[in-house]
Amino acid sequence: MTQTRIIIGVLPDLAEPRPGSPRMECAMAYADAIVRAGGVPVVLPPVVELIPSQLELCRGVVLTGGDDPRTEMFGEPTHSMAKPMHSRRQEYEVALLRALESRPDVPVLGVCLGMQLMALCAGGRLNQHMPDDVPTAADHAGNAQHPLRIEAGDHALSRCMADGGGQSCPVTSHHRQAVRDAGRLRVVARAPDGVIEAIDDPARPFYLGVQWHPERTAHAGAGLALFEALVAAARGA
Repeated sequence: MTQTRIIIGVLPDLAEPRPGSPRMECAMAYADAIVRAGGVPVVLPPVVELIPSQLELCRGVVLTGGDDPRTEMFGEPTHSMAKPMHSRRQEYEVALLRALESRPDVPVLGVCLGMQLMALCAGGRLNQHMPDDVPTAADHAGNAQHPLRIEAGDHALSRCMADGGGQSCPVTSHHRQAVRDAGRLRVVARAPDGVIEAIDDPARPFYLGVQWHPERTAHAGAGLALFEALVAAARGA
């Protein structure tokens, strides 16, 4: 018997080629991964007042990659080399993450920017310009591949890696900022140079942020397995 597919909300980027006319954009790779994992991807317009209805519709949420957070919202100036994300997108995604605090049953996967916002909303901090103090910053840019160092223990990422074929694999990275302090969240993976690569909330069934791009990562354990775990958690929610 074929399982009924469940709806997974996907957060789009906002681009504004003409002032005052923002448009939503979402890479098909996210949708393809969710479909392969057994879900139905639905792009969620960044409208704050719709969040309660969106969380009633969706059984899980994917926070996608994008530009850099505007850190004034979190008590720090934005680095001069940052490429700030659209303010409307940030306002919406922060409001959504706040709303999800009272909905721990909703599984969440944060990718790149998504992970960074998860950390900031949990009281964490960012390294806003890795080239300033990470000599290997180039290893994380331009869709470069590097291995992971998975923290020991039972957590969402270790289970994904085990199901996907191992505890170490190359991942695809493209970022100039990184989580420096995960706040209330737990660090569950790092790159060989110590850069934080994954965080989770042990108090929730599935609340995982990864700095790499699983939708672009060929290795099953660090790629498709993350979306499969999200969909599986959403089925059980």
